[in-house]
Amino acid sequence: MKSADASILMVPGLSSPDESHWQSRWHSRLKTARWVGSADDPADRSSRVEALVAAAAEGDRPIVLIAHGLGVLAVAFAAPRLNGRVAGALLVAPPDPAKAGAPGYEDVPRDPLPFPSQLVASANDPHCALAVAEDLAAAWGSGFVDAGEAGHLDSTSGHGPWPEGLTRFATLMARI
Repeated sequence: MKSADASILMVPGLSSPDESHWQSRWHSRLKTARWVGSADDPADRSSRVEALVAAAAEGDRPIVLIAHGLGVLAVAFAAPRLNGRVAGALLVAPPDPAKAGAPGYEDVPRDPLPFPSQLVASANDPHCALAVAEDLAAAWGSGFVDAGEAGHLDSTSGHGPWPEGLTRFATLMARI
């Protein structure tokens, strides 16, 4: 599938990404991409999940999710309610649900996601041990990519353009 044939929903982490963050850069380049989440309280799980479910219900194109950080956990909570509209998801740098820093995310669902997904995690992410991320990927039926020592895969860790991520996204798009 080509990215132009899909509605791409960008699901940010706890805070909105800055302009140099790879997610912001991709958003500006992918013409069908739009942000999804609650601007009022990005940590509020219910608002984030409802916003994601509502956004996925709009339009007539297949949906592809690109989530980072806390947005990855929001995708897991929303997944059963997305009604087969999601063709795939790139899930990057999830936080450890037990230490997410936002109430309501501790009991993240562990059921397989009803769409193909790829989870990318770092060996030295300060928000999640690699073993925890790998366990989430296994529970969700996601392909797992160890990005090496890459921090939280955000602009702070030097991942502005993140060409390796674009390669992972292209691989996912080719699969769906």
